[in-house]
Amino acid sequence: MTDSATAPDFDYSAEARELLGFSRWWLIVAAGVMMGMVSPYQYVWSSIEGPLATSLGIPLPALGLVFTLFVVFQAGSQFPAGWWRDRYGPRRLTLLASVLVGGGYVGLAYATEVWQLYVLYSAGAVGVGIVYTIAVNTAIKWFPDRRGLTTGVGTMAFAAGSALFIPYVRANATPAGYADVLQTMGILMGACIFVGALVLQDPPQGWHTEVDTTSTGTDSDTGTGTGTGTGAEPEAKEPDGGVTHSTSTFTSKEMISTWQFWAMYAMFIGVSGAGLMLTAKIVSFAQNFEMATSVATASATVLPIAGGVGRLVIGDLSDRINRERAMAVSFVLLGLFLYLVVTFARLDMNLAFIAAVFLATFFWSPQYTLFPSVVGDYYGERHSSANYALLYSGKIWGGVFGGVITAWLVTQLDWTLTFVLGGTIALLSGIVALVLRPPKSGP
Repeated sequence: MTDSATAPDFDYSAEARELLGFSRWWLIVAAGVMMGMVSPYQYVWSSIEGPLATSLGIPLPALGLVFTLFVVFQAGSQFPAGWWRDRYGPRRLTLLASVLVGGGYVGLAYATEVWQLYVLYSAGAVGVGIVYTIAVNTAIKWFPDRRGLTTGVGTMAFAAGSALFIPYVRANATPAGYADVLQTMGILMGACIFVGALVLQDPPQGWHTEVDTTSTGTDSDTGTGTGTGTGAEPEAKEPDGGVTHSTSTFTSKEMISTWQFWAMYAMFIGVSGAGLMLTAKIVSFAQNFEMATSVATASATVLPIAGGVGRLVIGDLSDRINRERAMAVSFVLLGLFLYLVVTFARLDMNLAFIAAVFLATFFWSPQYTLFPSVVGDYYGERHSSANYALLYSGKIWGGVFGGVITAWLVTQLDWTLTFVLGGTIALLSGIVALVLRPPKSGP
């Protein structure tokens, strides 16, 4: 394979501006706004499920499956969405997402049966998955020089964007007022995603010399063509702080034949499981230790803030240092702070407990910045949407651990041992990151 590493003085910004007619950062703004608009599906559900249950006259546990379906459809939709986007661009898919996301919330206002909630929230989750994979991979495709920072901007918006909605929702999400809340939010969400669809576009293949222009556009499912093959071992490029960019273009079939993918898949499940356990159960955890209601509320409130800041800060840092080292440090610290969450709860140290929750979330959330960046670094940007979507499917199993399995473990063990187990899984995932290195050649 020809070594097509980018010259050190390659001006990505100027080349992108010539192609777009405007700064490539406007694409990140559009992607960030769309991510913020879809965030209520994940982070506002806990505020609207009560009024929905009351309106339908059903017990709250009857809606427990709704969020599980959200995680499954949001994560599961990303591979087909990514496969399509890598071949046909982001616009039509994003327009579809505007209908699914906005229509899902508007439809909730008129739902009269539980099954309708399942269908509407699942349809909206597909739209969220489309927006998520398109936003993250817009950063990967247009910012090979700043992948950590730009994916951090998008995923930060997904984590923190809900903070703009929560005060409005909390003030109005009553059985009498929630319908207007849902309609207003649905229209706003759909409109913003629609506008974003008009802005987003993908760069042409080979727009910068780091891309292997000898690839013939292989199919992500079949792996046919000459994208990587078994030719000469490609050389890697380290443009900034030891961040390694592979000059190979891997299809999805080729990617899953590398041990690095499966190591990262296991890490993704472990870290997302530990983090989703914290996100889903922190209020119940605090209540179990008879901590004050204000402590539980404060702990839940800091989650999206810590998540947003962590994704941006660690993502930017990973552009400047070795990316694998950033993963190792972040995930090990997640595990250690989960231990401290347990310790401070048992010692009834309220402020320390809230701080530990904040820092655990701060070091958990960067997984959604670091993993897509590493996928782009290791396997190239041409099939990055489909490739990262395959890795992101690990969130499904992480969600199962954070929800159903955690609930079962609490009954079989106790809250302390369950959270310690989550911390240990996160710590081990960080250790695995130390053995990661770029694939040396195509399969």
